[in-house]
Amino acid sequence: MIDWSAPWLAPYAKTAPTFEGSAVAEALNVVSGSPVRFVAQSRLPDGQAYEQFIFETQTVPTRDNLHDFFNGLCWLTFPHTKKKLNQLQAQQLALDGVQQTRGPVRDALTLFDENAAFLLAPQPLWDALLAKNWQRLFVELRPMWRGAQLVLFGHALLEKLVNPRKPITAHVYRAQPAISSIADLDMWIAHDITAQKLACKPFAPLPVLGVPGWWLENENPCFYEDILVFRPEKQKINKMTTTPAL
Repeated sequence: MIDWSAPWLAPYAKTAPTFEGSAVAEALNVVSGSPVRFVAQSRLPDGQAYEQFIFETQTVPTRDNLHDFFNGLCWLTFPHTKKKLNQLQAQQLALDGVQQTRGPVRDALTLFDENAAFLLAPQPLWDALLAKNWQRLFVELRPMWRGAQLVLFGHALLEKLVNPRKPITAHVYRAQPAISSIADLDMWIAHDITAQKLACKPFAPLPVLGVPGWWLENENPCFYEDILVFRPEKQKINKMTTTPAL
């Protein structure tokens, strides 16, 4: 059961179709505005790469599960970004063909597609995130989050949050703070990402339930002291675990 009142689903709640009792592809096709059509998974020929099939046919093979439902919902909400990712995947397949391992560029594209989130935030929040200074990010700078926004994009990430758990972590990609709408964000991200840029993994890990206002438990500052979730920098971990010489 999807709780559409969850704050992380706000960008998707207005366009989300109801798919109970119908095929996911059929439900997604009811919503207008998508650059692709959704078809049954059986339409994907044996041996053909999923991404190449989408690129050539402008149709998305879709299973009747939550994972593919959220994938379709991302196509409806971020059509330009999803199309750009698919184009980049097709370019890599044209260069390298289908191999047993995806390679660094296709790995990065898949990671982005499955687990990315976009952070629109002032510089101090981004700096604290990169430093994994969780107390500063979420406690000291907490008032600054009123002017920030975290937008989830990865469909596997959205699927996990149907059953929220503290360790669920996004790979955060920085977006311009001045962007004011999801449509503008979609256009900006699609323009900004390149295969080379994503291959450098320009991501920062962020446990998403730490975002102020997203989870009642994080109102208590002790929430962020769990180092199994809010992991400090490796240098700090080494200092914490090294036994002083006698």
